[in-house]
Formats: sequence, C-alpha cells, structure tokens
Amino acid sequence: QNEIVTLTMTMPLTFVFNAFNTRQVHNPLTSNRSHLIGKQLSILLLLHNSLQLLRPGLAFSAASSSSPSVPPRSPSTIISASHRSFHQCNPSFLPKPPTSTRTSTKMGLSKEEILSDPHTAEDPYLYLEEVESDESIAFAKSANEKCLARLGDPSETETYERVLKVLTSDDRIPHVSVLGYEDGTGEMLLYNFWRDSKNPKGLWRKTTLSSYQSTNTEWTTVLDLDELAKKEDISWVWKGYVPLPRSLDPQSGYEPHSPTPKGRVTRVLLNLSRGGADAIYLREFDLLTESFVDPETEQGFSLPEGKTRARYKSRDVLLVGANVGENALTDSGYPRTIREWTRGTAVEDAPIVYEAEKTDVSCSSYLADETHREGGAKYEMRARSMTFYNSEYYLKRITSDEEGEFVKLTIALNTDVSLFGKWMMLYLKEDWSSDDNGSDRVFKSGSLIYVDAQNFLDYSKAKGEGQDEDIAKAASKLSYHVLFEPTATTSYDGYSATKNYLILDILDDVKQHLKFYKLGEGGGPFVAVGGDEEGQLRAAHASGVDSKESDLFWLTCSSYTQPSTLYLADASKCSTDKSGDEYIVRELKALPHMYDSSNLEVSQHFATSEDGTKIPFFMVSKKGLVLDGSNPTLLYGYGGFEISLTPRYISTVGISWLERGGVYVEANIRGGGEYGPDWHQSALKKNRNKCYEDFIAVGKHLIDSKICTPATLACRGGSNGGLLTGNMLVQAPDLFGAIHIAVPLLDMKRYHKLLAGASWMAEYGDPDTDDWEEFLYKYSPYHNIDAKRDNYPNVLLTTSTRDDRVHPAHARKMVKKLWDLGEGKNWSVFYYENIEGGHGGAADSKQEAFMTSLSYDFMWRALTSTIPKNE
Repeated sequence: QNEIVTLTMTMPLTFVFNAFNTRQVHNPLTSNRSHLIGKQLSILLLLHNSLQLLRPGLAFSAASSSSPSVPPRSPSTIISASHRSFHQCNPSFLPKPPTSTRTSTKMGLSKEEILSDPHTAEDPYLYLEEVESDESIAFAKSANEKCLARLGDPSETETYERVLKVLTSDDRIPHVSVLGYEDGTGEMLLYNFWRDSKNPKGLWRKTTLSSYQSTNTEWTTVLDLDELAKKEDISWVWKGYVPLPRSLDPQSGYEPHSPTPKGRVTRVLLNLSRGGADAIYLREFDLLTESFVDPETEQGFSLPEGKTRARYKSRDVLLVGANVGENALTDSGYPRTIREWTRGTAVEDAPIVYEAEKTDVSCSSYLADETHREGGAKYEMRARSMTFYNSEYYLKRITSDEEGEFVKLTIALNTDVSLFGKWMMLYLKEDWSSDDNGSDRVFKSGSLIYVDAQNFLDYSKAKGEGQDEDIAKAASKLSYHVLFEPTATTSYDGYSATKNYLILDILDDVKQHLKFYKLGEGGGPFVAVGGDEEGQLRAAHASGVDSKESDLFWLTCSSYTQPSTLYLADASKCSTDKSGDEYIVRELKALPHMYDSSNLEVSQHFATSEDGTKIPFFMVSKKGLVLDGSNPTLLYGYGGFEISLTPRYISTVGISWLERGGVYVEANIRGGGEYGPDWHQSALKKNRNKCYEDFIAVGKHLIDSKICTPATLACRGGSNGGLLTGNMLVQAPDLFGAIHIAVPLLDMKRYHKLLAGASWMAEYGDPDTDDWEEFLYKYSPYHNIDAKRDNYPNVLLTTSTRDDRVHPAHARKMVKKLWDLGEGKNWSVFYYENIEGGHGGAADSKQEAFMTSLSYDFMWRALTSTIPKNE
C-alpha cells in the first residue's frame, strides 16, 4: 500500500524532525528503509518529513514541516507549569518504580552514602524515578528556575527569535503523501500536516497535485489540532495516522489494474498524544466526512492511551496490539498479543490470534497486498521480536479460495524481511551459510538478496517439518539473486519503491549513491537501470508517489550548506545509457537559505581510534579556517542502533552555531550503520567502549589539527547519544569545555527497569547478569562520577517529564548526584526539564526554539565567554 504510515521507534532514539532536514519517511510496505517488518517499530505515523536523530536543532516535531525517520528517515510552553494544569500533561500511564524506604535518601546525604559500592548499594536517588510525584516535580521546577536564573531566559534571545521564525516559516517545504484520487477529475489527493505561528499544534490539510505544483497552493483544512485541543482541553500532539488501504476497502472505489488510477482512502486511524509522549490515543477518522467516527453511534474504532499498534485487516477488522486484558504487554512495555478486533464489538472480546513471550520486546502483524505488481500475491505477516534485533517471522499467502497457513521463515533471526511483487527481500545482518539457505552459496552479511516468496515458503515449511526428501525437493526450486553486496567502504542504507522500481540508497564512506532497479518482464528478476556513478556529500531521499499506480517518486535533496529542494521524478526515465538526473520531471518546492552559508565549506576527514580503526567525520567550517585552536567547535555523535549520520541541511545549527563563526563536526563512530551491520555490531555490549574511543579519537584529531583546543571544544548528543556524551563527561572530561546531554540514558544498572529500557538489552547488555560486573558499569556515567575531581567541564542536562521512552530519572538522578558531590567545587552543572515534549524534548515550535536556544547559547557562552559557577 502506498499510503504513508507513521513510524515511532522503540529504541532510545529521539526522532528529531527538522523543518529543513531532508530525511523522509517511507512506507514500510513498499520500502525497506526502516527495515520495519517485525522489528521494534511501532506502527504510528510520520508524514514525509525530515528526520534527525536528536541531531542539532533538538526536538523537532513531525509537525514542523508537514520527523527520524527517523523518519525517514522527526521531532518538539516551556516548563511553564505555573501557567498550565499538571493534570493535563501528567504521564499517569507510566509504571511507578519502587520507592526507596530509606529516609536518608532525600536530604542530607553524606558522600560516603553516595559513593558506596555501585555494584551493591541501594540507589540513594531512587525517589526521583517517580515521574509525577510532588518531590520529582518540585525538583524539576526548582532546577528549571535555577537554570534560567543563571543562564537567562532563552525566549528573550536573538537565537530564539530566529529559530522560531525558521520553525514557523511559510517557506518550509510542505511534504505530502497521496491518499487516493478525486472522484470525477482523477486528481491526486495530497495530504500534509503543517505547523506555523498561527497553528502551533498544527493543521492536517489537503490539496491536489495540480495545485501543489503551482506557486500558490490552495489548501483545505481536514483537521485543526489547535481547535481540537482547545475543545477537549487536552494538549494534543500529532503522531500521525495509519490508513485503510484502498485495496482492502470496498468503499474506496479502487479498481486494480485499471487503466486510470481510481479510488481514495476513506478512513484512517489517527494517533494523538498527550504532550508528546510515545503513548497515543487511537481514534478513527473519516476522510469523506472529515470527522471522527463516533465509537457509540457509528461503531468507530477508538482506544485509550497506550503504546498501541493497529493496522486494518479489512474495513471492519483491525489487527491490534494494545494493553487489553491480562499480561497484554511485554516487559519492555509494548504489545505482547495481537487481536482481531471486529467493528461494533468490545476490544476485550476480540480473539487473540498471535502472542509473544512476556520477556520478548514486542510482536506485530500486518497485511501486505502485492497483487498490483506482476506475479504478486496477498500476504499476512506476523513477527515476534525476542530482542531488539532478533525476530521470528511467520508468513501466510492468502488466496481467493483458501486462507493458507502460517509458515515460520527459516532465516537468521536478525534478518530484515520485506515483499515486492513475487519476491521476498532479505537484508542479512550476518553471513548466511549454504547449509541454512538451501543453496550452494554463502551470502555475505550486509547483503540485500531476494528470492521467489512462494518457493521460499515451501522451503521453510519443508525445513520445519524436517523431512530430508522434501527439503531437498524444495531447495532445488530456490534461486537467490543478489541486489547489493557490501565492500570495505560501501553499505546498504535501505530502499524506496515505485510500482515497478526499487531505488537503493547506498553509502560509500558515508557518501550517498542512489541506484535504480526495474522489475523484470512478467515480474521477473530486477534489472539495473542506472543511478549515481559515485557517492556524493548530500542527502537525496526518494519516496514513491503512489506505488500502487505509478513510477513517479518524490526526491528531496540537500546538503550541510544547501537547503532542501523537492522534485517530482519518474523512475521509468532512468537509463544506464545516461548519467545525471534524467529522471527528474520538475522542481516542485525549494527552501530558501535560512542562514548565510556563502563562506562555508564541507569536508570529510578520518581519525584513528585506539585500536587503529579509521573513523570518518564531516566538518562544516568557514573557508580559510585559521588553525590556531581558537575556533569554537561542536562535535556531535550518536553511535548506536545501526543509525547512520549523513549530510543534510540543518538550519538551526547554521543559525545557532555556524553563522557565529563556529565549526560543526559529525562523527560516524562505531555502533552506527555507516558501514553496515558489522560497524554496528562491533560496538555492542562488552565492546561498547569502541564507540566512546572513536568519539574521543575524533575530538583529539580536531585538537591535534589545531582546529580547536579542549577549552573551545563542545560535544552534544541525545538519547543513546546522551549516553555517549554522559560518558564523555566521566571518561574524557579534560577533552571538552562544554557538554550537552539530552534526554539521556545514564544509569545503566537500572535502565532495563525503566520504561522501554528492557527492549535495549541486545544493544547494551543485561545488568541482572554478569554483564554488569564485566562491562556495563564501566560505561554507566551515573556510577562513574569522580568525587575527587576539582573540575568538570560546563555541562547542561535536559530531558522531558513526558518522555515515556527514556525515563527522565536518568537525567534527574545524574544531576542530583553531580550537585551533591560537587558542592564547594568548580563543577558548573545545569539542568532543565520540559514538562511536555516526550522523547523529542518539546511539543511545539515555541518549545523547540526554547530548547534549541538554551542548549546552543549555553555551549557558545561556555566556549567563548563565561558561564556562572555553582552557587
């Protein structure tokens, strides 16, 4: 189905949507960019937004441009608790951690208590894990007041005004998704979510393709979120929607294989969040009447707040995972069961059709209709995710005369699976031996291969039944094809789809290629038809306009210094006989320069890590940079969950840092996906030190190159990147003059007991095992503060009360411990906790601008002037 769905990652990854970034969200049924199927991506929504992974410009919500994206490839009045009701934004759905019974844990702690053995001692700040307790809220309010008293009110700064102007500018590109065709005219119906100064919570609106291509697009409002929030007295934040696919809806007017496109999406499942949390309210919305489908009078689907996953199986049946009944959630807080919920019945009475184990991360199910492609069929997929990376897949082919049966796919548990026509696409995260794949070949980790789906189902069934003769017979029918195989410098970063084409995103030393492949005659094997000849320092992201009907696609291009441009393109115009951009039909929208980049240049360099590994990094700086160590330099990194940091336009960095004369650096450290699965896996668990060593190596390279000195070097990261920068504070404090730690993980002894933390043990390790003694405690910043130090660099920690992915207690407890241990010392520690915002850190444009200016102004002042010390 080409209709766009929202993706909200369950990893400690902040989807930061920057209005001027270009990473786009792709449909998981026609794109493998997010490797979604069966993995730990909740099916919510991100429109065609730009995504940053808590990259510069903290907390940009999906609404800011029309998310990171996450995503693809997503995020954002201030703690003004005195001006709003806490009842309105209290995260009452969050589990209550146990409260410490020690009366001495809250006030008057001795350093002996605080510094007692981290391997055995009770956590003296456990009480701050109670998200909405009076003490926790009082702590946040007091810390916020102290922070603003010392640093000033960001909303009174020039940075705030300029960033807010950018975030609410009408010059932003309104990315759209097609939800069908207008009756009579056959015009494409394009939908967009938009926020600006007049509509801070946002408008969901629509237009036609012809109007969208004009200079003055005419929009019709479908839903006004500001009016809805006011009417219902709830601070709603848009989290996207899941459409009822046209092919599954007899009322859509869809006609498969019609010579002209027909039909429209008639209903969607809207996902609305209170204050920006991951947990959403699910409410069915009718696109014909442009109103909610009433649960009482119209039997509309509706579910209360929770980390719900829902997809349409038909117009009147949902496949839904929700907190319904006993043991409905995993230890990670995600759905453990899948129910088939029929319209007009109680969800509690819906039969459970699939379930995972309590210790699993999650389970999921969806319907994939590939009948619009030659040789394609209709399938139902179920997946059980035992860890963040390992899943079991069960696939059933649905025919007109029989339901078929689910077959467990005989693939490695960390393989990503998707479907395209008659083909099953497999992205391998480890070498796949001939003994396991039924051929005489070994397929390399990081490869994208494909095989006839029905033949592979037959082989998987035979393997499951264990009869050698049947296995051999089924294996003889298998024919694997390699679409991409990695080299020492290249990696696969996902694909996008049109009706007949795959557009592969390939990285070569983190520089991007787009490669085009056409479905062969009769739905046969893919044929290479062109693309980029070499990697480029840019972001170019493709997304099918309507992959059920055409080969048109949206193409958005940008770089660190070049604003985004949106093109309408046609994959059928791509040819191996040509080079360049012959597939571009026309330029649709172009973002103007939001800051002065005329004197800037972008370069790529390599640092050498402790074990000799070469670590790439991008640097944006003014031309003719004087190498005297005086340049204020900001180093950003993430290093986790196979997420790649690639070039893209970031207006907030330009305004807040580059225009001031600063140098901006992004480090492609291990743990990310820049060089494929091996690059990621080399920094898991006991090898986590590798990503920290890589980051330190880049910092030292900058200093050795006389770009900066420790006094003029800052670092910044959020979520998993907050764990990174938290470790910089305790492992390399003398390397930095300022550190910003945003929505972080910091307590690695208890992270798995807080909110979604249990789902990340495949990345970090299990603190309840020998992992803690062997390696986890070594990179738990909370347990490695050095009380004997007289100095720590200036540090700002920020989080959100409404973050229901990474618990705010990580930041709260770290700050309290730093304050207590640093009493009387030269430790300059600042803390700000936003009451709203979820894991993105902010819930609207004003909050985004506030948090952005707070962090960047803090770092700039710390490197160039003075920051007030502890009182």
